[in-house]
Amino acid sequence: MSGPASERSSSGMSGPAKPASPDRDPDPGPLARHILSLADSKRLLGIRYSDWLLGSPSIETGIAASSMAQDEWGHARLLYSMLREFGFDPFAVEHERPAARYYSACALDGEFEDWAALVAGVVVVDGALEVALESLGAGRYALARSRVPKMLAEEAHHRHFGAAWFERLGGAGGEAAERLREEAESMLPGTLAWLLPADDVYEALAAEGHVRPEAQVRRRYEEQVGAVLAAVGVRIEDVEPDRNGWDAERRRGPGAPAEEAVERARGDRNRALFVE
Repeated sequence: MSGPASERSSSGMSGPAKPASPDRDPDPGPLARHILSLADSKRLLGIRYSDWLLGSPSIETGIAASSMAQDEWGHARLLYSMLREFGFDPFAVEHERPAARYYSACALDGEFEDWAALVAGVVVVDGALEVALESLGAGRYALARSRVPKMLAEEAHHRHFGAAWFERLGGAGGEAAERLREEAESMLPGTLAWLLPADDVYEALAAEGHVRPEAQVRRRYEEQVGAVLAAVGVRIEDVEPDRNGWDAERRRGPGAPAEEAVERARGDRNRALFVE
């Protein structure tokens, strides 16, 4: 991330102490770091949805995947733009960081291997993003309160899409239901850790009223996706967050998104076509 230092933003929290170049870790304050985590996850989720524009079960589902990808990229752009208040250049944040500096959820590091994985991702990962956005939008950060409601209205379509397909595949039984269960169980521990980081930074955000307390966020997430996952025998209330190898700075587990996905997210291949 790059941009001038900012001692105080309109959020009421300290901004970054110094600018950071794209090849170094960003130095955002608690709220900026939280927003960056949301933005990066949405940017990568949009890439994962875009992988299924072709190869979906039908033309209609491919169009739906395209629509959800566009939603996620639009949401990411709005979230990145919020970082301007913290002294950062949103363009540099979005287009100049390497994969190792992404703050995205681990479940998005690799592609969704099949349609069952995509459906599980809509429910588990997109569901977590929706709950996290809802928490931020209910807080005291004015810019989030004004921008998040539109994002949540679009997220509702993703939730309905995921639930409908989860019911369809889960209800079919056999290999389809088993793949859903496997993917959901694989994604949940890391996604819960991303949603519920259990660190001092998140506790500070909650104490200042920028996000909801973790217990409340978890309860909301269980209400949102618990019944859907239960259809294939996954009890979300029994799943614990996986914080093995936790990277406290990037608020995620070890590793990074695939470089190819980040190149696409940055728009590297089309950079030569940019016109000033």
